[in-house]
Amino acid sequence: MTVELPGTPREENRLPPGQYVPRGRPVIHYGRVPTFRPETWEFRVMGATASGEHHRFSWPEFSELPRKTVLADFHCVTKFSLMGNEWTGIPPSVLLDLAPPAPGVKHVLIWAEYGYSANIRINDFMAPDTLFAMELDGKTLSPERGYPLRIVVPHLYAWKSVKWVRGVEYMIDDRRGFWEERGYHNIADPWKEQRYSYQEEPGDGPP
Repeated sequence: MTVELPGTPREENRLPPGQYVPRGRPVIHYGRVPTFRPETWEFRVMGATASGEHHRFSWPEFSELPRKTVLADFHCVTKFSLMGNEWTGIPPSVLLDLAPPAPGVKHVLIWAEYGYSANIRINDFMAPDTLFAMELDGKTLSPERGYPLRIVVPHLYAWKSVKWVRGVEYMIDDRRGFWEERGYHNIADPWKEQRYSYQEEPGDGPP
């Protein structure tokens, strides 16, 4: 199934303020590219789960979950935008059904290799274009783009689209992730140019 958001404007009208379309497709990440070991890889759903227990999925279990395809743009906080990407992967709704959150969960922390993390609001996690992506434009993700798994949250700046994802933590109270603790905006809406924490309004982030 392919999801294309209705009423999508032309490309020149899809650029948030301060963004540009580069030549090629730049790749940016923090740290080295991890090695994927399918025999030991697992995905965890933890924190405030409805059952109070952690849920674990092996690579064969996770990779067999239902998939969909989303067409979406991709906006990096460093000001380049990659337009019209076709991502294929597992929608968060599948995980929410298999490992539901407890009542009152309002935030999610996405965990990745090396302890990297990014926080998003539960409504952003549940958005129709959010996806745990395994493919880009019909091909398996390359290692530098997040293979075997990354989350894609196209309506937020791309540091929220964490590469090499290994788990999700449900949270009642918000908690900043890696870049949010280092001066990036807690919400990261590109249309509001929410790049840095000094721009935050009351209520945008945890105390």
